[in-house]
Amino acid sequence: MDKLPLWAKILIAVVTCLAIGFLSGLSTTDAIGNWYAGLNKPFFNPPNWLFAPAWSLLYTLMGISAALVWHQGLSRPEVKNALLFFGIQLVLNFFWSIIFFGLEQPMFALIEIILLWGFILVTILKFHKIHKVAAYLLIPYLAWVTFATALNAAIVYLN
Repeated sequence: MDKLPLWAKILIAVVTCLAIGFLSGLSTTDAIGNWYAGLNKPFFNPPNWLFAPAWSLLYTLMGISAALVWHQGLSRPEVKNALLFFGIQLVLNFFWSIIFFGLEQPMFALIEIILLWGFILVTILKFHKIHKVAAYLLIPYLAWVTFATALNAAIVYLN
């Protein structure tokens, strides 16, 4: 699989990230109109329609980023290690929506998103040693998760 051209790796990685985001988002559908609608939210809470396009863009950037690192060669231990951290943060990303929306547990989601934020930061640092552009592509994701963490914390505080 290391012999795949970069475009194929990008396609695989982007589709994987988008699919994980889509599956994670299934837990939000019912909660948005019901449970989430009834929560007290801070003044900086964005409109609900913004989340799907924002996450779609972020998952696309994440996939491109992972593919750029993957393309440097899975035989390299630092590439394997960096992609392991990428995978861990992707799993944490998947579970945040389930914890927050599906299980309706903002406090546990806050703990989880703080852990996610840390894994994203470590992933960026590991990617930077391998492919600088790959690391830079994850900066909007870290910024959005920083915002989401503040939003999550505010919801915990207000409710």
